[in-house]
Amino acid sequence: MDIVETASESLAHIDDSAASIRPSPGKWSKKELIGHLLDSAVNNHHRFVRAQRIDNFVFPHYEQEHWVESQAYVERDWTELIELWRLYNRHLAHVIRRVPESSLSVTCKIGPYEPVSLNELIDDYLIHLKHHLRQIGVGSSIE
Repeated sequence: MDIVETASESLAHIDDSAASIRPSPGKWSKKELIGHLLDSAVNNHHRFVRAQRIDNFVFPHYEQEHWVESQAYVERDWTELIELWRLYNRHLAHVIRRVPESSLSVTCKIGPYEPVSLNELIDDYLIHLKHHLRQIGVGSSIE
């Protein structure tokens, strides 16, 4: 996953203290955004694997504010957080490459949202990843 490797290199140039700063009240710091992307990878990992075994997959909504707050990402070491996110996404890329073609059309219902195919869920994961990397300021290096 070139996006993750390229972004990781760019993220490593950001100072730990700078990564901890919230740009404004109610906005996440860079650490919290990477933590959120890690949470997204974790939740989607479950979705991508489990959806391969059934015809209609139902999964709970991801409570992003609770996940980010309860894990206190702002207190984590920036270098460790980047590495955890990088390695988890490398594994997730491996999982995605192994999804059988026949599973890509499985219907997935996530929380209150309209059902989508597993293929659409995978595509949305990548869109979401790029969106938040742009927010952090490393998006131009991933296109």
